Amino acid sequence: MSLFISFEGPDGSGKTTQARLLVEWLRQQGYPVMLTREPGGTDIGEQIRMVLHDPRNTEMDARTEILLYSASRAQLVAQCIKPALEAGHIVVSDRYADSTLAYQGYGRGLDLEVLRAITAFATRGVLPDLTLYLDVTPEEGLQRRRAEGREWNRLDAEASEFHHRVRAGYLELASSDPQRWVIIDAAGPVEEVQAQIRKVVGAVLDQKHNIML
Repeated sequence: MSLFISFEGPDGSGKTTQARLLVEWLRQQGYPVMLTREPGGTDIGEQIRMVLHDPRNTEMDARTEILLYSASRAQLVAQCIKPALEAGHIVVSDRYADSTLAYQGYGRGLDLEVLRAITAFATRGVLPDLTLYLDVTPEEGLQRRRAEGREWNRLDAEASEFHHRVRAGYLELASSDPQRWVIIDAAGPVEEVQAQIRKVVGAVLDQKHNIML
């Protein structure tokens, strides 16, 4: 039974931690699960990630940025996501294509329809069955990253207005497709957030099992 779950949200929302905890729980339930991330997830993708996140690359044009993200994504879909889904596995991805719409579309102001066309080409039309959006304010998310001493990348260094546009974009994307998106309040303790996530994912898995019966 294949299922594709993506985690979205601003940096510092806890996506990486929550994705890992969900994968551990799913494996305990006996499901075959693959955990991956964007950008990255493959050797080629990780090399692209280094270029994208390098704080020295301040001259990077927004179009260069979207094409690099899309190149990493195309490799990830071809090499990992598509084969895993075809094998009947659950795929959990820390970010996926919606990040492009939020960051390069709403954040950078690039044309959303153009971004959707590029993304459709890169992903071969592979979309998540469920997208979990972990919502925190940009200020709280960035404060968490500083407090935890985590990687401070080129996008983190953008002005506050950029991060607020990204969050507003995410919320608009979620409201436009409520069948796929679930908004999770990520401001609370890790355990409480994970409990919310497991409840949502458990309900989706029960639904898929019922359909198969």
